[in-house]
Amino acid sequence: MSRLNPWKPLTEMRLRVRRLQWAGLFGLLLLFCLPSLAAGQESAIANPRKVEAAFLRNFTKYVTWPAHAFPDDRSPWHICVLGSDPFGRNLEETFEGRIEQNRPVEIFRADTLAELPPCQIVFVAYKISANRRAALAELQNRPVLTVGDAAEFLQEGGIIRFDVSDHVEISVNLDRARSVFLTIQTKMLEISREVVTNGAVRRR
Repeated sequence: MSRLNPWKPLTEMRLRVRRLQWAGLFGLLLLFCLPSLAAGQESAIANPRKVEAAFLRNFTKYVTWPAHAFPDDRSPWHICVLGSDPFGRNLEETFEGRIEQNRPVEIFRADTLAELPPCQIVFVAYKISANRRAALAELQNRPVLTVGDAAEFLQEGGIIRFDVSDHVEISVNLDRARSVFLTIQTKMLEISREVVTNGAVRRR
């Protein structure tokens, strides 16, 4: 007569939990990447700005802002582009008619921070490093998610960097996010190429 394994139910339960965790992560990857297959199945390299716009939309779901980042509970999201706009109509097409976290979305573009309203997300499009550094220094104490695609963006003080090759990836400066009371969900960090935390760079 074979002996029953008393640990078998616990082992099977752990395996089921692990499968669910991986399924959730895979679903998150699909959520971030599938927009690149829309509109004629364009690849990320064919239209990376469309993919980046989709990332900006998803940031409203996977990043938490402190309450004081909004004037009140009904205030809209302000998604802002600082500098020469690289997106064209992609932002409007991505956010059109959408309500994110019970808030509508408004998009603003300007050449200087002084021309922008208070924003929750700022894409810093300046090509000159000195201009980016100056803007990021001005934003460093505000609850603003700064995003850019310059190679040195995280070192300059930005929070999220887009990296475009044959697809679009993100890197996150978690230290900077925490310093302005932004909480980035673990699920988003798990799909990031690099994460800066406690002064060290962790690569996926």
